[in-house]
Amino acid sequence: MATPESRLNTVQPTLAHTSRFALVGGALLAVAYTLCWFIVSTEADLLRQLWFLPGVGVIGAIIANASGTGGGVVFVPIFNALRDHGVMELDPIRVTAVSMGIQAFGMSVGALRWTDRLYHQKPPALLEAQTNARDYWLVCALVIALSVPALLATQRLFAFDGHAVLMGYKGFSIVLGLALLVATWTFNRNLPERTKLEPVDIAILALISIPGGAITALFSVGIGELVAFYLFLRHYPILLSVGTACVISAVSVAAGLVWHVEAGTVQWEVVLLAAPGAMLGAFLARPIALWLGPRKLKTYGAIWIVGSALYLLWLNWG
Repeated sequence: MATPESRLNTVQPTLAHTSRFALVGGALLAVAYTLCWFIVSTEADLLRQLWFLPGVGVIGAIIANASGTGGGVVFVPIFNALRDHGVMELDPIRVTAVSMGIQAFGMSVGALRWTDRLYHQKPPALLEAQTNARDYWLVCALVIALSVPALLATQRLFAFDGHAVLMGYKGFSIVLGLALLVATWTFNRNLPERTKLEPVDIAILALISIPGGAITALFSVGIGELVAFYLFLRHYPILLSVGTACVISAVSVAAGLVWHVEAGTVQWEVVLLAAPGAMLGAFLARPIALWLGPRKLKTYGAIWIVGSALYLLWLNWG
């Protein structure tokens, strides 16, 4: 008869596959990145002028993959400076295409890192909870199944007033950020994290998936940010909140990038230079997030979203 210890020993090797999966996934991304250099055309002069983009990619990816929210706003002042100096001018659709291209590499690394953590969780600290693998994959599957078709349909069938949508979406982000900040330091402050996804949360995630997918089609960020903030607000663990947001974002931008490649709207020089930094930043993001802990991460994430939303509103006002 098998003892509890022997049964435990038989379970542990099955968990090790996730590390191999992350390594294989990272290797495939590296191969895809290398192939891009041979497949797409680039301008050598522009590549030389954009030499600093890998560093910007690191910063943006750390923010995006540590909090599950968009780090794309890091690039906005960079694009503005490049336009003002006559180096390169990207219209809104090309900014979205570039952002999707960079995130396709960076968020994928982040998704692999967080998913690996799902199967190698450490004992939780006081008031923290472990993440159930079933809940993790349920959130990912549900949101992707609803948001990606909405994203693809928006790209192909609908035309929106991008300025009005951006203003409304960022206004909503400010409300979410302030609500998260208040919740983190008031009624959630001394409460234990939720250990199991509740039916009401499944229903609300389904409701936000379709508009979140449409917003992602327009701005390359949206659905991951909404999922992360909702789960943070409901006081779920970092792993469930950030990990699922990264997986959902990675799948969404990869699906959305196909349309931009077909339409020829991707400025490949920007993607090829920023992507290595984004992958490095995504690799570093998970330990940074876990080092900060839930309260600090939620606080900094809320401040980032409110601050970046106010910046984009100011930039696009009028």
